This record gives sequence, structure tokens and C-alpha cells, in this order.
Amino acid sequence: MLTQKTLTQERKLKLRWLVAMSSLPLLGVVTAFGIMPQTGIISAPLKTVVEEISLPQATPVTDRAANFWRSEHVQRGDTVVELLRRMNVEDASAGEFLRNDKAAESFRQLAVGKTVQAETGADGSLQALRYLNNGGNQVVIEKITGNKSGFKVSVLPPQLEQRLTMRTGTIKTTLFDATDEAGLPDATTSQLAEIFGGDIDFHRDLRKGDKFSVTYEVTYSNGEPVRNGRIQAAEFVNQGKAYRVVFFQTDSTHGDYYTPDGKSVRKAFLRSPVEFSRISSGFTSARFHPILQKWRAHKGVDYAAPIGTKVKVTADGTVAFVGQQTGYGNVIMVNHQGRYSTVYGHLSRFASGLRRGQHVGQGEVIGYVGMTGWATGPHLHYEFRIDGEQRDPLRVALPNATPISASQKAAFEETSRRLTDNLGLLSNTSVAKLD
Repeated sequence: MLTQKTLTQERKLKLRWLVAMSSLPLLGVVTAFGIMPQTGIISAPLKTVVEEISLPQATPVTDRAANFWRSEHVQRGDTVVELLRRMNVEDASAGEFLRNDKAAESFRQLAVGKTVQAETGADGSLQALRYLNNGGNQVVIEKITGNKSGFKVSVLPPQLEQRLTMRTGTIKTTLFDATDEAGLPDATTSQLAEIFGGDIDFHRDLRKGDKFSVTYEVTYSNGEPVRNGRIQAAEFVNQGKAYRVVFFQTDSTHGDYYTPDGKSVRKAFLRSPVEFSRISSGFTSARFHPILQKWRAHKGVDYAAPIGTKVKVTADGTVAFVGQQTGYGNVIMVNHQGRYSTVYGHLSRFASGLRRGQHVGQGEVIGYVGMTGWATGPHLHYEFRIDGEQRDPLRVALPNATPISASQKAAFEETSRRLTDNLGLLSNTSVAKLD
């Protein structure tokens, strides 16, 4: 009987717990259950407590939380209306402001390719517009709170940062075709040609299958690339031979390119005064002259190029002559380091302000290709002289510049190791672009 009575009391106890639980609110109650050993009979009286617990007020969803951000690039021929349409902006007051207000003039002058970001409401109303103007500053156009048609414009200074970008490619036809395929900017390609121009003749030495790897600086403003900077490290494999360079800042204002062991790669003279032109006539002791109609020595190199192509001085020096001479036409003569001199003939015109006695630096533009004097077509006649005697500029041994000093050797080695490690990442890959 005790056992049966005990079981009956336990069933009643469970039933009361179920009734008590079912009478509590479904939400807003947190209950802790403690479990203790059963003693066989629970004789304590049961009491059900129902207590109202108020829930915290839910935060209302603001209209701005439902807004959308969209990004678009300015395309050729874009109008304000067309650009806003692509960003799903349906706001007559915003269109009126952007088309006519003087404060939004920089928006109407954005260059092709610039990125514009727009924040819109669910109804297409413009809440904010962000972009980098042509000067690199960040412009923010925002709707004035509580004003259906008013906008304010803020111009913020650019937040600039420099990143290293890596590119690699293989020559199939020309250098520029390969660098275009790899995504290397033209200005950086020109740097690449100048850096290796003392060792590689890009007119004659380039071969299909040659490879290049480049690490260069890109300046970003608020996350958008705005300027390509200096090459920091590069490798060019020409006809199976690898040439590798790194840039090292020797002081606060000067730097140069060196091999990984510290030798300067900058020759005292560039191999060519004209970029990527075609050699129409080489250095020879016997050439049939097209105007004089007789055989005679040609003691220079002719570079065929369109009229107006830039001509660069091949080494630091002083202008010895600038003017006209029979045969040469418009000609510039430059003296270098006492024993050396160079001649640039058949020019269409000279660089503005160029005069005798003026110092010129290697790579500086001094004139432009023409066909003055004894010339049957547009080209540059270039001569390289040692002690007044013409020598073949494509074959003569060119002197080197000064190597890294002993006092900077340790700092250079650290810089060189870091940059060449980056090149090593590219040397065994066939991927055209790596950022």
C-alpha cells in the first residue's frame, strides 16, 4: 500500500508541474531547473507562481538601414543622367543638383575610368555620392537631413598609400605587346627598357620566349589606384641569360639600380637615343649613299622613326653645338667625360630652350626625329665618338657607373634580399598578372 500510495503521489506531483508550466507565458521567461536526488516521498506543499516579465523595447529599423551602395565607372560619352541611371538613382532633385550646381562641378568633369559610389534609398532617392576628383581628393556629396532637395559637398584630402604590384610576361612578338598582355603600364614598360638598355639592345636582341618579371610601386588614394611609380625590382631573361636589378635609395634625394651584388647597372651611355625604333642603316665602312649615289663609309647608326619622335641624350654631358650643318641638317653635338662625344642629326626641331654650354642629363629629351639635311626619309642619325673618332655605338664597350659604397653595403644587401625574394615568386610562374 505504501508503494502504491507513493507512486500515486509522484504521478500527481508530475501533473501539477505540467499544469504550472503550461500556465506560464511562452516568451520572456528564463527558468533555471535544479536537479536533486529523489527521497522517495516529497511532502512539501506545492505552490505555482506566475510573474509578468516585461521584454526590452525593440529598436526600430531606420530608413538608412535599408539603403543600397552601388559602384560604377565613368564611361566615354557618359552624361550625369546616364551615370545615375546605371546606379539606379531615381531622384530628380539630385539630378538637377549634379547637372547644374557649381559645388558639383568636379563630378561633371570626372575622367573616363573614375569610380563613383552612390548610396540610394529603397525608392531610388540619392542619399550620398562618393568619388575621387581628378586632383585625387575625395569628394562626398550628401543629402541634407530633413531636406528633400538639399545637398552638401565635402572635399577631403586623399588618403595615400603605396603598394607593390608584381607583373610577369613572355615575349611573343614585341615588348609592348607582352607588357600590354601582362597589364604593365606603358610608363613602367619604358622604365624597364631604360633600366636594361645598357645590356640589352631592344632593337636587335629581343627573342620570342624572352621573359620579364617586374615589381613596381602603385600609389592608391582611398583604395583607388591613381599613379604608377618607380620599378623597385626587375628581371629580364634575354636569350637564356638572366639580368636582375633592384632599386636602392643612396640618400634622401638620389637612388639608382644595381645588380643583387651591388654593381650599378646604369651605364655611362644608353645604347640607343630613340625608344623602340627600327635601325634602317648600321655602322659600316661601305654603304651606297642614297643621295650622293656613291659608296662611302657610314660611321653612325640610323634609327627610322616617325617625325616628332623624342630623341634622348645617351649620357650626362654638355651641349657643344646646336644648329644646322650641311648633311646633318638640324644637329646637336654633346661632349661627355672629356674623351667621349655624341651626335644627333636630321632633327625636325630642338628641345625648347636648348643652348650651347647647357648641361644635359642622361635620358633627357634634347630633340625630335626629322628628315632635315641629306635624308630621304624620317630618321635619326646617331654617332658615338671616342677621342673624336666614330665608333659603332651598338658594339663598343660602355663604361659602368659607380657601385654601392662600402658604408651602405649592409643596408643594400637587406633591401636587395627582400626585393629579389619577390622576384623569386614570379620566376617560375606563367601567370601574366599578380597583385
